[in-house]
Amino acid sequence: MDAKVQELLRIGGGALAENEVKELLRSYDIKTTTFHVVQSKKEVQSLDIHFPVVLKVCSRKILHKTDVNGVKLNINNMDELLSVFDDFHKRFPNENLLIDEMEEKGVEAIVGLVQDPTFGLCIMSGVGGIYTELYKDVSFRVIPIDSYDANEMVDEIKGKKLFEGFRNIKADRQEFIDLLLNVSKIGEELIEHIDQMDLNPVFIYEHGYCVVDAKVILKEKGDKK
Repeated sequence: MDAKVQELLRIGGGALAENEVKELLRSYDIKTTTFHVVQSKKEVQSLDIHFPVVLKVCSRKILHKTDVNGVKLNINNMDELLSVFDDFHKRFPNENLLIDEMEEKGVEAIVGLVQDPTFGLCIMSGVGGIYTELYKDVSFRVIPIDSYDANEMVDEIKGKKLFEGFRNIKADRQEFIDLLLNVSKIGEELIEHIDQMDLNPVFIYEHGYCVVDAKVILKEKGDKK
């Protein structure tokens, strides 16, 4: 197991900060955003970044960042970024802030790990983004899964047409399958530690994908079943 992953697991139960989740994903060869964790304006000014960017509060204490107005999208230049940074720093004085370089939108998918009371840790995937709760177009499997299972999961959702060139939309099915297998591997190897994982949205492109937002909640130390 990667040393950074081992260090993350030592914190015990609760949510990981977004940068920690994305570092976990990278250690399993999962593609995610270019991000920078900052604490001061000097750090922000020293960055070589590509606009537009997103500024987010980055904390283990704040799982739902939008609920506390902790996300600012479409920041287009350094002056605007510094102004938003000042506002966030005043409202979240004891927290790190995260700058995410914005990604081109693609087909939006969701991938996650969830605890089922009967079957234990399961992997889920389906249509993502703002329509996740509306359509509930998802498929589940008990981990671990193989390529056959992953392909079946895609075929079971109504949104599978998005991987078949629907209205000339192009989405890389094989890259999405690879993502599902890597998430399954995380669940299999960290099954004693992970309570849930939520990757949403995942942008699927004609070639490749990017995990844009990610959450992980670890089990409490006394609950390693």
